Amino acid sequence: MKSILILALLNLGFLFSLNAQPTLPVPRNVQAAIDNGTRSLSGQPGKSYWQNAAVYDLHINFTPATRVISGKVDIAYRNNSPDTLDQLHFKLYPNFYQKGAPRMSPIKPGDVGEGMTIETIAINQETVDAGKARISGTEMRLPIPQLLPHQEIQVTIEYNYKLNKDSHQRTGEVAPGAYFIAYFFPRITVYDDVDGWNRNRYLGTQEFYNDFCDFKAEITVPNGYVVWATGNLTNCDEVLTAPICQRLKLAESGDETVQVIEESDIEERSVTKDRPANTFRYEAKNVVDFVFATSNHYIWQSSSLVVDPQTGRRTRVDAVFNPKHKDYYRVLGDAKATIEAMSYRFPKWPFPYPHETVFDGLDQMEYPMMVNDVPIEDVAESIELTDHEVFHTMFPFYMGTNETKYGWMDEGWATIGEWLITPMIDSSIVDLYGVAGYEQSAGTELDLPIMTPTTQLSGLPLFTNSYPKPAMGYLFVKDLLGDELFTKALHHYIETWRGKHPLPLDFFNCMNAGAGRNLNWFWKAWFYD
Repeated sequence: MKSILILALLNLGFLFSLNAQPTLPVPRNVQAAIDNGTRSLSGQPGKSYWQNAAVYDLHINFTPATRVISGKVDIAYRNNSPDTLDQLHFKLYPNFYQKGAPRMSPIKPGDVGEGMTIETIAINQETVDAGKARISGTEMRLPIPQLLPHQEIQVTIEYNYKLNKDSHQRTGEVAPGAYFIAYFFPRITVYDDVDGWNRNRYLGTQEFYNDFCDFKAEITVPNGYVVWATGNLTNCDEVLTAPICQRLKLAESGDETVQVIEESDIEERSVTKDRPANTFRYEAKNVVDFVFATSNHYIWQSSSLVVDPQTGRRTRVDAVFNPKHKDYYRVLGDAKATIEAMSYRFPKWPFPYPHETVFDGLDQMEYPMMVNDVPIEDVAESIELTDHEVFHTMFPFYMGTNETKYGWMDEGWATIGEWLITPMIDSSIVDLYGVAGYEQSAGTELDLPIMTPTTQLSGLPLFTNSYPKPAMGYLFVKDLLGDELFTKALHHYIETWRGKHPLPLDFFNCMNAGAGRNLNWFWKAWFYD
C-alpha cells in the first residue's frame, strides 16, 4: 500500500510537470535578499553575496577535580556586510544550565548553577565595563563602537563556568576522568543577509548555526590527561611522549590500525610528558565550531585512508574510549568504512577534513571532526549511530546550513546517509531509522510541512520533519533521477555552496540546475505542502 501511494505521488507530480511547473514560495525576508542581490533564483549565490567571519584565539584551563573551565578568548571579527554594526550578539551556551534560564530539555537539579561568569571585556585592546553587556539566558548583546562595512573589530573576553555533571546535553562530564566539552566559549552569532542577527535562543532541542571561522586553541589540563579536539594537534612532541607521537604519525600514513594509547601505557604513566600540567595546541581553519574532549584513562585506536585519489590526501580516523566498553572496539572500523563510503560511493565526495575522532561519551552528537557517542552493545545500532554522526561532516559542517531553523537540511542528509551506508558496512542490516515514527504521524494533524521552521516544532513533528521525511524526499529524487544524475546535481550543490550558508530555496534551485530538470513540482509537494 505504501509503495502504491509513493508511486501515485510521483506519477501525479510527473503529470503535473508536463502541464505547468509551480513556483516555489519565497518568504518576504528571502525575497528582500534576492532584491538586494545576495541571493538568486538560479541556485547560485547572488552577485552581492557576503558572510561574516572571525578568528578565535582560545586559552583554556580545565580542572577536572572541580569541573571549572577558565578561559580567555581573543576574537578578530570581520564585518563583510554592507551594514554598520553598533552591537555584537553572542551565544553563551553554558547558560543553558543557568538558574532561571529558559530551556525545553530537562536538567538535573545539581547542574543548575550560575552559568557563565563574564570577568572582563576589552574592545580593540581597551577595557570596557562588563556590566554593559546585556545577558538573557544564552544570549548576550555587547554595545560596540560603530563597525563599518569591511572593517574588523577585536574583542577579548575572560570568563569561567562550571561544567555540567549529570545532565549531558551534548557536552559535560562523561565519568570521572572523562569529559566532552563543547560550546564552551562566548561565540559571536551569525549575522546574515536574510535574518540579520541570529536571535534564536538555545533551548536544548534545536541545534546550531555558526559562521566559518579560524581557531587556535591552547588547552591546559592536568598531568596524565590527553586532549582530542577539532583541528590538528600542533605540539605533539611537547605534550605526549615520543612513542605516542611516533604511533600517531604511523597511523596517519598507513591503512593499518595502530594502538596509539594502550592500557599498559596508562598503567605505566607513559602517555603525557611528566609535568603538573600540559598545554595542548590545536588549529583549525574555516570550520563552524571548535570542541574538545579529554581523559586520563581512555585508550586510543587510530588508522587512516586515502579519501582523495587524485591528490593522495588521507584522513585519520580515531576511536577514543574506555577499554571496559567492549562494543567500542569495532567503532574505528565502522567510522573508517563510513568515511570510505562517503568518499567513494555516497555522496562520492572526498572527505573534507584531516581527521575524524569518535569519543566514548554519553550522547549521539556530531561536531566538526569530532563525535560524542554513547556505547551501544547492539551491532546494528552501533553501526547506524556511527555512520549517522560521521555523515554530518558534510551536512551541516562542510555546507554551513542553519541547523537551528532548518534541521532537515542536515539531519535529513545524515538519515539518508545512514540508510545507504549501513548496508554497505553490513549487508545483513536493513536500516529503517525514523520510518516507524513517520508511520505513526503520517496523515495526522502532527504531519506538518517540512518547511515549518524547526524552531516552531517539538516532540514527534520535530523528529519526523528533521529526519525521516526529508530523507525520504531525497531518496525519492535519487530514485527519480537515477544515481548518476542525482550525484551530478548533489555535487553541483556541494561545489556551489560549500563554506557558505545555503537556504532551502538555494538548495532546491541548485539541485534543479545541477540536474538540468525542474523539480519544483516535487519540492513543493513534499517539502512545502
